[in-house]
Amino acid sequence: MPSISSKGNAMPQSPIRKLVPYAEAAKKNGTKVYHLNIGQPDIKTPKVALDAVKNNTFEVLSYARSEGSEKYRIKLANYYAKNDIHVTANNIIATTGGSEALLFSIGSITDPGDEIIIPEPFYANYNGFSTASGVKVVPVISKIENNFALPAIEDFEKLITPKTKAILICNPGNPTGYLYSKEEIEKLKQIVLKHDLFLIADEVYREFTYDGEKHNSIMTLEGLEQNAIMIDSVSKRYSMCGARIGCIVSKNEEFINTAIKFAQARLSPPTYALLASEAALDTPQSYFDEVIEEYEDRRNTLITELQKINGVKVANPKGAFYCVAELPVNDTDDFAQWILEKFNDNNETVMVAPASGFYSTEGEGKNQVRIAYVLNKVDLKRSVKILKTALEQYNS
Repeated sequence: MPSISSKGNAMPQSPIRKLVPYAEAAKKNGTKVYHLNIGQPDIKTPKVALDAVKNNTFEVLSYARSEGSEKYRIKLANYYAKNDIHVTANNIIATTGGSEALLFSIGSITDPGDEIIIPEPFYANYNGFSTASGVKVVPVISKIENNFALPAIEDFEKLITPKTKAILICNPGNPTGYLYSKEEIEKLKQIVLKHDLFLIADEVYREFTYDGEKHNSIMTLEGLEQNAIMIDSVSKRYSMCGARIGCIVSKNEEFINTAIKFAQARLSPPTYALLASEAALDTPQSYFDEVIEEYEDRRNTLITELQKINGVKVANPKGAFYCVAELPVNDTDDFAQWILEKFNDNNETVMVAPASGFYSTEGEGKNQVRIAYVLNKVDLKRSVKILKTALEQYNS
């Protein structure tokens, strides 16, 4: 029988999606499942984006340009300018989701065996993207005790080797919701300049900041033009996860010219989705004001309710719509499966994402889960009540 590649065997399962069969089985048995496991917003997609697809006059659904239409990229550059990010259409490549943007970026700057340093816990698919490219993830651990703040620069310095090509961050963070301060971004700037590295920032949650805090983009830092690579997406900003449109942004011309070759190899991003994404840029600020207010309320509700459970420790996120909670169990992979497979409370249960999949350090995060607060406040309260009951029963 032909053999599967070692790279294929090494590809990690998604901690977000691997429990789906158990959730589907629970639903078939009549159990309602509250999904706290995945960052799929329940916020309505802007009508202007949906109308652009419904009311278009296409007679032929043709290929888009590999890098996305110039009109879209100019419009996107104008959006960034409002966020103090000054780039041109030539600094932008439209991609099939932020995932493809990361794959193209990693492929453009690394060779097999190279290394990327990532503060962990981190978005689980960074492991997959790196494995697919034959790249080694070198983790630097952040701690729940200080809300998963940037680890000390000394912790980064001791991990840098001749194989290190980049530092990768997610800001605001998935799964932690941590929002990097301007001082922390400046520290990262200094270390990548000192060691001649790329700094990749996954900024897809840029709009989602709370408590009056401001997002600090790496693209606003002077002197970092040749080192900075920004990853972005329409998925969360406009509640358009199914559109699968993201982008790469960089002022490094050699990097962009290289990434375009990857874009050409996959031909083009989807035309209808580009049309919707272009229209979405006309979404009024009032949409975001309402969305941020709603998410801030949800965050406050979730954190307050979780803190009522004995033995639960939870970080307080300042951005995105996730938090990491430490539970009084030894193995949240087992608990997350058990709560779907063998538990219900009045025919209701919850689905969470075990946090071990958001680490690459063996044994880390085994008692943690990621919770996405993408449900309304009533459902969030009910979900936490179910979680409390489940923990009591699981530990009895």
